[in-house]
Amino acid sequence: MTATRARLPRPSADLVTPASALFLDADGTLLAFADDPDGVVVPDGMLDTLDAIHDVLGGALALVSGRAIASLDGIFGRPGWAAAGQHGLERRDAEGRTTTVPVDAGELARLRTMVHGVADRLPGVRVEDKSWSVALHCREHPEHSPELERIAPAIAARFDGFELQPGSYVYEFKPRGMDKGVAVAAFLDNEPFMGRHPVYLGDDLTDEHAFAMVNERGGASVRVGARTPSSAVFTLSSPADVHAWLDSVKTALTQGAAGRQ
Repeated sequence: MTATRARLPRPSADLVTPASALFLDADGTLLAFADDPDGVVVPDGMLDTLDAIHDVLGGALALVSGRAIASLDGIFGRPGWAAAGQHGLERRDAEGRTTTVPVDAGELARLRTMVHGVADRLPGVRVEDKSWSVALHCREHPEHSPELERIAPAIAARFDGFELQPGSYVYEFKPRGMDKGVAVAAFLDNEPFMGRHPVYLGDDLTDEHAFAMVNERGGASVRVGARTPSSAVFTLSSPADVHAWLDSVKTALTQGAAGRQ
């Protein structure tokens, strides 16, 4: 990862064509961050924009998030969309079929106990339990980040089946061997994503796996924000900028669809 923001151009609206597959991270990309993960707000008009793009792409649009799929459905209200939750630990295809990576329930229970113990010692640190993974959040109290950065790797080292995934003021413990790049690759091996030009938008370190994968497939990776280094080849400045860009994508796609009729 070597790119800096000064060297990354803004993507044009025609980056997404009817032959594309569009993959979208949620928090920090489609949604502005909230101190409480349950407090995020879907901006007015965004669902209409995404519905229009989803239709022109023939369903080849997927949410790819660290959140559980149930959480994504609660926020966006689109259970018919393809989605990957918990960094791909659970994946729902465009036909509604869901697959889940198996997890050692006993090991996960012990990990949960240890993570809750950390939060109890650090007031203001939140635990997010995603069913198959668990995370510590300190966005409300960033002064705890150095302590979490110190102890999180030691916790992960005690659990053979799990690995640490750092993010933006979050330290997540997830089953080993799964990431967003693996999830996107699985989508691209199946319809309606197969054979399409992949475009991926994400803001966090967790999205770098997907950036690298779509770059290898000849696709396009779009970083949201100014985090460096990054493997992304394009950049948008913020979720608000993402919304404006998606509006321009919708306009280009729908006008093109009308012209082809």
